[in-house]
Formats: sequence, structure tokens, C-alpha cells
Amino acid sequence: MKKLIQTLRNIYKIEELRKRIMYTLGIILIYRIGSYVVLPGIDPGMLASLQNQSSSGLLGLLNMFSGGAFANASIFALGIMPYISASIVVQLLTMAIPYFQRLQKEGESGRKKINQITRYLTVIILVFQSPAYIANLASQLPAEAIAPFNPNVTMHSVFSFFGISSIIILTAGSMFVMWLGERITDKGIGNGISLIIMIGIIARLPFALFGELASRMEQKGGGLVFFVVELAILVVVIIITILLVQGTRKIPVQYAKRIVGNKQYGGVRQYIPLKVNTAGVMPIIFAQAIMFLPLTIAGFAESQTLSGIARTFTDINSFWYNFIFFILIILFTYFYTAITINPNQMAEDMKKNGGFIPGVKPGRKTAEFIDSVMSRIVLPGSIFLGFVAIMPALVRLVGVNTQFAQFYGGTSLLILVGVVLDTLQQVESHLLMRHYDGLTKSGRIKGRSMGMTG
Repeated sequence: MKKLIQTLRNIYKIEELRKRIMYTLGIILIYRIGSYVVLPGIDPGMLASLQNQSSSGLLGLLNMFSGGAFANASIFALGIMPYISASIVVQLLTMAIPYFQRLQKEGESGRKKINQITRYLTVIILVFQSPAYIANLASQLPAEAIAPFNPNVTMHSVFSFFGISSIIILTAGSMFVMWLGERITDKGIGNGISLIIMIGIIARLPFALFGELASRMEQKGGGLVFFVVELAILVVVIIITILLVQGTRKIPVQYAKRIVGNKQYGGVRQYIPLKVNTAGVMPIIFAQAIMFLPLTIAGFAESQTLSGIARTFTDINSFWYNFIFFILIILFTYFYTAITINPNQMAEDMKKNGGFIPGVKPGRKTAEFIDSVMSRIVLPGSIFLGFVAIMPALVRLVGVNTQFAQFYGGTSLLILVGVVLDTLQQVESHLLMRHYDGLTKSGRIKGRSMGMTG
């Protein structure tokens, strides 16, 4: 406790860090206030049916990512997920289209162009998602809840004055949330987009926790004991998740101090830390965004009203939903690792600096060795990541509340752990640069890069 208080004092002493933290908190406050601003023309007191619809299932997950804005019919109802979807498309294009590959190699100027393209694509996605959300409002809310609508509200109401104005507001709201995230990244602390997603998740945690406690207290015989056991299991899952995020495999590299003829004398040994989960939580976020597509195409309808494949892929408890989700996470883990780690570039840089891996020839052999090591550690890492992601579906089988189950692994917990570690790592870097003690005894927190554009 004493060390924590001293660390907080050290943070306050660093003016730049203090300003960055206060700026970040201010942006987060704006985002949270905006999530309660209801769309003009909707009666806030008549949102009960919409909130019931988004209390569970895939819509419940979407509502959690938006920090409750979806259920509040807020101007931020669509949240940041359209931007995530656009980022997925652009990332895939950088692997397939030469133009995007050239942009990626152009450094800062290329990154700005890619970000601009991502923004344009986000607007296009919002133009399709916003009418679907408005149509869902028309079907869920009573006629008197939406002032401009008549009692016989139908799909063509999307093209009324209320529908068109709401589409514009929802689109602008999501773009504003994206802009807030970029401001945090530039002038605050941590990755802005990731923090906004995390804040939305944290905002739902108290409701989920008290909801689970209430349901257990209603049970006769051992309900409270079962709740304590659930919390203990949750702590274990959090620890395992932290180990997954921080796990590394170190490759020894020998650097020569002096070279006489063809012989090396002396030298210093260093290590290349290859993370078991180099991609961080991005495979989870990307896979989840893909799993939201059937719901968006269906117009945010309840899974009970759907049929066939559409219903299967909007039911978060179904086998096929979790199986496809698991496979997508493995694929995106390999994909994101491939665009993050370049063995050829690492081998070339090592060779230029007079380094080599003991027992491995420099150049192509070194690149092949690094690639083989990455392949061996990414596979178990991706499988375990997928297992953690589908764990909420497993704990729901034993009667855990749907909302509380989302924090037993899954997208929620991985994002929380990953973003918190990343943010703490940045805070610690500021402390160490000013020669203050870090947040841990070792002075090192192993975060992971979110890798998000913007």
C-alpha cells in the first residue's frame, strides 16, 4: 500500500504524465456522458423493451462493447465496432492488394493515408448499420415512444424525417467516438480505441456482478457460497489470462564486440523476446466483429425471430457459433502475427549489427529459424486464446448469469487485462524515464501492443 501511494505521488510529480492522465479521464467522461444522450424524438422512459432485448445474447455483447449506449438508444449506440470492422477490411487489403502494401511501406505518410481510407470505410459501414438500428427501434419500441411515428410503424419509417436524421446522428456519433479515441492516443495515455472499448466493458461489470449476487441470494441452500466460488474461479482465470498476455519465448543472440579477420572475440549476449501471444487481443476483437455481421445483416433482430443459419450464428450459446468463433481467433492470431513479426527483417537487422543466433547461420537460415520458433509458440498460444474466448459459453452451462459469464474469459476479460497492462506499461515508461521507481519491483510490466490503426 505504501509503495502504491508513493507511485501515485511520483505520477503527480511528472507534469507531462499528469496532464496526459487528466486529459484521458476527461475524454472518457465525455464518452460516458454521450452514451446516455438519447436520440432526439425518442422517449427515454419507454426503452424497457429495447433494454430487455439487449440484456442477453449477441445483442447483450454488443451492448456491453458500447457501454450500454445500444440499449439506451444513445447517439453513441453503434459505438466503435464499425471502425473495428473497417480496420479489419483494410488490414486484409494490405495483405492482398499491392497499392495498400506500398502505403504500408511508406512510413508515416502511408499510415496517414491508410487511416484516412479506414475512416471513409467506417462511414460507409455506418450508412448500412444505422438504418438497421433504426428499423430495430421501430420494431421494438411502442409507437408512442417515437414521436414522429404513427401507430403502424414499418420499415419504410427509416426514410422518414426521424429515420434520416437519426441515421446522420448515429453516423456522426460513432465517428466522434473514433475521434475521441484518436485524441487519447495522441495526447493522452494508452491506446484510445482500446480504452474506449475497455471503459464500455467496465461500465457493465457492476450490473453483472450485482445481478449474479442477487440471483444466487434468491437460491436456497449455498447460493452465497457458490457466488464466492465463482469469484475465486474468476480470479484464477484472470491470472491465467495475464500469463497468456505476458508469456514470451526468448531467443539468444550473440553480438561481437570486435572482429579480427574472420574471427569474433569477446561479445555480449542478448535476447529476442518472442511473445506467445504477439497479436494481443486483436484476434478476439476482429473475430468478434466478424461474428456481429449476421446480426447486422438481420437488422439487429432478436435471435428468436430468425431461422436457420442466421439464428445459429446469433446465438452465443450454440455450438456452431462458438466453434466458428474459436477457429476465427486462431486464424486472426496467425494473420496478425504475420503482419507484426517479419523474420526476414529481423534476420537482416541482426546481420547488419554483427549479431547471430548460436548454432544458426546468419541470413536466410536465421529467418527460417525465427519463423519456425514463431510457428511453434503461436499455435498453442492461439488455441489457448480461443479457449479463453469461448469460456463464457462453458460457464453458462453451469448456471452462471449471462452478463456475469462474459467476464469469465471471453472478449471482455482479454480486453480488460490487455488494455490495463498496456496502459500501465506506458505509465511505467514515464516513471522510469524520470528515474522514479516503476509500478513493480522488477520495474517492468509486459504489456502487448494493440496494433490498432489510428
